[in-house]
Amino acid sequence: MAHAHAHNHAHSSAASDCHGLHSAHGHHHGPANFGSAFMIAIGLNLAFVVIEAAAGFIYGSMALVADAGHNLSDVLALVLAWIASIAARRPPSGRFTYGYKSSTILAALGNAMLLAFAIGAILFETFDRVMTPQQPEGMAMVIVAGIGVGINTLTAMLFMRGQEDINIRGAYLHMAADALVSLGVVVAGVAIILTGFAWIDPLVSLVIVAVIAWGTWGLARDSLTMGLLAVPARIDLAEVKAHLASFDGVTAVHDLHVWPMSTTETALTAHLVMPGRPASDTLLRELADSLETRFGVGHSTLQVESGENPCGHGCS
Repeated sequence: MAHAHAHNHAHSSAASDCHGLHSAHGHHHGPANFGSAFMIAIGLNLAFVVIEAAAGFIYGSMALVADAGHNLSDVLALVLAWIASIAARRPPSGRFTYGYKSSTILAALGNAMLLAFAIGAILFETFDRVMTPQQPEGMAMVIVAGIGVGINTLTAMLFMRGQEDINIRGAYLHMAADALVSLGVVVAGVAIILTGFAWIDPLVSLVIVAVIAWGTWGLARDSLTMGLLAVPARIDLAEVKAHLASFDGVTAVHDLHVWPMSTTETALTAHLVMPGRPASDTLLRELADSLETRFGVGHSTLQVESGENPCGHGCS
């Protein structure tokens, strides 16, 4: 087995005729540092949640309260995502040999659960408002939600880069959705001013719930899939196998596994049967480099078998 990190050290296994290489190249695959973006986004949105919720109760707008609840869940989601991004950059330890990279997956799943809780709370308040109607103040809705459009648009822009990280993409989508939801509240406020129809307010609240539910489903599905170590959606396993088999001397590929180590990093292990060509560090690094370039696999462990080894497919 040979292992080449960014500082490129390697050693070979002496076990029978099996050889391997574990490669993690000099390119950085960890999550980018969004510390400043998280601080600004959390500070702005937390302050706005307090203002929006207070305005919603004072002026009788369930749409504002619903939007504030949505924003609060997003603040908690940002906190989780920030903590996970920090943990993911911690170095490996004796027990956590991959470090804490997978904490970003746990954070994404936790964010989906927070959003589901927010949906239930908003629905409860909305139905209560339907049963006990209250005329909302349309102008207050327009002013407060208009501020929300500006704040959420600004914070969404902070996370526009780094979309390959589901953790950062989740933060971006949350903020972008919030901006659209706040815009919807502005439209509802204008409609109430023009028509005087109080039912527009809870209706918009239900639309907000639908928007949250749609985003929650996508985030929950993606994070749960990653948590179960499924092959990333962007990678075709059959194509990876064919790619490895196309190299000169490779007659078979087996025990191929591809899984996410974090929301940004992918790992791969495979056994290559090469009866007519001896294993070499140069060949294995070439294979690992090609996997990184073509499929974005930054951590590959490749074991070569001669085809005559009695350990056969049982080599590990």
